[in-house]
Amino acid sequence: MRVSNVTVRKRLMIALFVGILTFLIIDVRLGYVQFILGDMLTDGAKGLWSRNIPFEPERGKIVDRNGVPLATNISAPTVYVIPRQVKDPATTAEKLAAVLDMPKDKAYREITKGASSVRIKEGRKISHEKAKEIRALDLEGVYIGEDSKRHYPNGSYLSHVLGFTGVDNQGLMGLEKYYDKELSGERGAVKFFADAKGKRMKGMADDYEHPVNGLDLKLTIDSRIETIIERELDIAEAKYNPDGIVAIAMKPNSGEILGMSSRPTFDPANFRNVPQEVYNRNLPVWSTYEPGSTFKIITLAAALNEGKIDLEKDHFHDSGSVQVAGARLKCWKRGGHGSQTMLEVVQNSCNPGFVKMGDLLGKDKLFKYIKDFGFGQKTGIDLQGEGTGILFNLDRVGPVEQATTAFGQGVSVTPIQQVTAVSAAINGGILYKPFIAKELIDPVTKEVVMRNTPVEKRRVITEETSKEIRHALESVVAEGTGGKAFVEGYRVGGKTGTAQKAQGGRYLENNYIVSFIGFAPADDPQIVIYVAVDNPKGVTAFGGTISAPIVGNIMKDSLSAMGIEPRKDQIEKEIKWPDTPLLTLPDFVGMSKSELMEQMINLKVDASGEGDIVVRQSPDPGTKVKEGSKVRLYFGKGD
Repeated sequence: MRVSNVTVRKRLMIALFVGILTFLIIDVRLGYVQFILGDMLTDGAKGLWSRNIPFEPERGKIVDRNGVPLATNISAPTVYVIPRQVKDPATTAEKLAAVLDMPKDKAYREITKGASSVRIKEGRKISHEKAKEIRALDLEGVYIGEDSKRHYPNGSYLSHVLGFTGVDNQGLMGLEKYYDKELSGERGAVKFFADAKGKRMKGMADDYEHPVNGLDLKLTIDSRIETIIERELDIAEAKYNPDGIVAIAMKPNSGEILGMSSRPTFDPANFRNVPQEVYNRNLPVWSTYEPGSTFKIITLAAALNEGKIDLEKDHFHDSGSVQVAGARLKCWKRGGHGSQTMLEVVQNSCNPGFVKMGDLLGKDKLFKYIKDFGFGQKTGIDLQGEGTGILFNLDRVGPVEQATTAFGQGVSVTPIQQVTAVSAAINGGILYKPFIAKELIDPVTKEVVMRNTPVEKRRVITEETSKEIRHALESVVAEGTGGKAFVEGYRVGGKTGTAQKAQGGRYLENNYIVSFIGFAPADDPQIVIYVAVDNPKGVTAFGGTISAPIVGNIMKDSLSAMGIEPRKDQIEKEIKWPDTPLLTLPDFVGMSKSELMEQMINLKVDASGEGDIVVRQSPDPGTKVKEGSKVRLYFGKGD
């Protein structure tokens, strides 16, 4: 059949059109691949060719409020192997095993794995000396990656607060875990390119991705105060061999933690050397126990704030016990304290007197204040494992439960709750949220990324009530059961606590937690210090004889470290046996040696200088010192 020219031309036109369309589609596709997908496909190909040698970021440092390092990093290289680049596995394994102190057969298995890269377990965080040995071997396929490990320069110092990290520098406990995300940073790497056989590809430069270091963490901790606390706890541990000790120092007007420690302790770098219950429990925020008489501050605050008592005008007679709903509740003093003002009830820590305050308040008011002061709930401090304590269910509170709660028995609280509540009682009446992290700082720009500021939860009592409490608690130290916490030259207030430990619903014999909570200066508190000693051995256990002196020692040196000058307007301390009165130093300047001989004062003299006339003395005139104390006198010729 003959085809017409017209039909031929039509078929040629269609073929031409189809051809042009096909080439157009191919052209567009090639352009799309080259210009649109080109970078993506190249990156994908590079991803298949690339091999990474990781560079770990430097974990953020932890420092105190003044920049003193508490947790830092030290360089610790790590060994990586690219199995496909290892030409002689047997020799390489033998040499690596010798340096890394590992079995040769294990080394061989590691470097012959089917993975693109292998991190040798025994080669993790090695010394620089070993890294240098491995580099000197010049083994093909073996690389040294930059890494670091956590370093705690002060050993067990602040260990429960700081916590520790694992082998991968991940936070496992304490602040290291709480702020792990912020401290960790982002990993970097050196990328090189290799073919399917693992050989480096020529003409392709290595890529380096910088690691992003973690943020530095600045704490509210003052290492000067923390050092004093650690010292005193070490002394107390050696002296009393207790089951445990807890200490907290806090700024009452902001909630900032200045110091926190407990015993037993541990070295964060060797935490596996102690039982898990030692490093896993930060006692100042975790432990719960009956507070004893330190809790009476809350009952006192409630009674004063509700106008139920007048410290000077109201009186109470203590016969040694009180009957409540058929139960006989005793005072700690056999035979009682007799007739007292309510101020003396506080000074003497008289249990029946506080039962009376609780009775005047009633259970609803008493428990309302207890909850308003933060008991029975977490304080919200930025530390792991905080406890809540235990309070009676209000529906189950009868006369006896109300009475025992009023003097600190039958309730369970945490140390951090007590410090926070007492701070509210003496700071003017404001309950603050305690916190220990002050700032997160960019290590490169030094820019503050996050800053914690004081958080006021609520007003609990009035400023006038708080002023009365400060006065009452200052008199407890000067004239009452807290005398061992008295610090010459500083107005210290505080309260003792002695609580019998319970187990299985029964109180243990001769097993007490003795405590003291103190603050200073009493007219303008700048620091609150709490110390509790669990089951001290070989002594008669009272908070006033064991914990009060510890707080006094911490308070004296801490106030000096804070730059708070001594004053002479404190309440005169009441001298009790076996205390001896202090001597007031006279002004020796201008006296001759013969005149000094006439001074009938029991003092040791450390003399220096030439001449017969005293030109300077230390301590200054008017300072109170113990008998037998040393006074330095400087002699000259005088005018």
